[in-house]
Amino acid sequence: MTARRGGGPTMHDVGKLAQVSAMTVSRVLKNDPGVSEATRERVFAAVDRLGYRRNETARSLRLGGSGMIGLVVTNLANPFYSRLALGVQEVATEYGFRMVLSNSAEQVEREPGLVDGLIDHQVEGLIVVPAGSRQQHLAAAMRHVPVVLAARPPAGLDTDCVLVEDFHGAREATACLLAEGHTRIAFLGNPPSLYTGAERLRGFWAAHDEAGVEPDNSLIRQGLVDAATAEAATRELLERPDAPAALFCTNNRISQGAIRALHKSGVTLPLAGFDDFDLSDILGLPLTLVSYDADEIGREAARLLIDRLGHKDAEQPASRRVTIPTRVVRHGARTVERPLGAPRADTQRDT
Repeated sequence: MTARRGGGPTMHDVGKLAQVSAMTVSRVLKNDPGVSEATRERVFAAVDRLGYRRNETARSLRLGGSGMIGLVVTNLANPFYSRLALGVQEVATEYGFRMVLSNSAEQVEREPGLVDGLIDHQVEGLIVVPAGSRQQHLAAAMRHVPVVLAARPPAGLDTDCVLVEDFHGAREATACLLAEGHTRIAFLGNPPSLYTGAERLRGFWAAHDEAGVEPDNSLIRQGLVDAATAEAATRELLERPDAPAALFCTNNRISQGAIRALHKSGVTLPLAGFDDFDLSDILGLPLTLVSYDADEIGREAARLLIDRLGHKDAEQPASRRVTIPTRVVRHGARTVERPLGAPRADTQRDT
C-alpha cells in the first residue's frame, strides 16, 4: 500500500482495500446515512486492517471554510493536465476538500476571470498552471487566498511552485540522439515565451554544446501550439533538400503531430520528445521520450496548498519549489547516422 509521506495509510489506501473511492471512505467516516451497510462494513474492515487514523488536522482545516480548492489548467484536452488534475483531486479528497476545475484553453486573457470567479465562489486556495508570464492577477488573488503554481514558475510572485526537470530532461533526450551520431536534429517547440519551451530549448542547446556539435538554427521551429501546427512544421522540414536526420519535440502534442507528418511522408526518423504518451511503445518508431509522473505534480501542488491552509493563523512558511524528476524511455529500433564512407553499423533494438 502507498502511504502518506512520513506516516501511515491514507484514505485512498483504505478505499483501495475496500474497493470504493476515497470519497466513499470519507462519507462512511462522517456517518453518512446514504452509504449501504455492506459498504460501511468493508470500509471499517479496511480501516481496522490498515490501522488508519482519520486526519484530524485535515478536519480542522475545513472548519469555517467552504471545503473547496480551485484548479486552473491551460488545456484539459491534453492528457498531461488531466493527470495533473487527478493528482490534485486525490490529495484534496484525502484531506476532505472538493476540487473545482477551470480550463483557460491557453488563453492568457481568460485566466484572470477564471481566477476571480473561483475566489467569488469562496475557494479556500488556488492551484494554477499559468497560461503566460504576466501574473499580476495572481498577485491580486494572493491577497485573498494562498496560490500554488504548477508546471510553470512564478514571475514576480513569492509563492510555492511544482516544476518538472525541463532542462535536464531535454538535455538527456537530445544527448541520446547525438550519441547515435545524429548531428542534424530539428527542434519543434512550443512558444518561447513559455517557461517550458525556453527551458527545453536550453536543454537542447546544452546537449549539443557538451557533444561539441553546433545546432543548425535553420532547423529550429518555435511557437507550435498543437498537433496540427507541429505536423505542418515537420512536413516543411522534411521537404527541405537538407532535411533533418532526427527530431526533438517539446511536448506530447507536438510529438504526435510530427509522427503524423512522418507517417504521411513515408519517412522514418528518430524522434526524441518530452512527455510519454499512450501507444508510444507499439508504434514501431525509434522514439526517445522524457517521462515523469504528471499525477505527482498535482499531488505535490495540493500538499503545498493544504499545508499553507493549515498555517492560516500562524506564520506562513517561506516559498518552496518542488521539482519532479524525469527519466528517458526508449522504444523501437535505433538507427545510427554514419559519416560518409563509414561501414554500416548493425541496427540495434533497445531492451
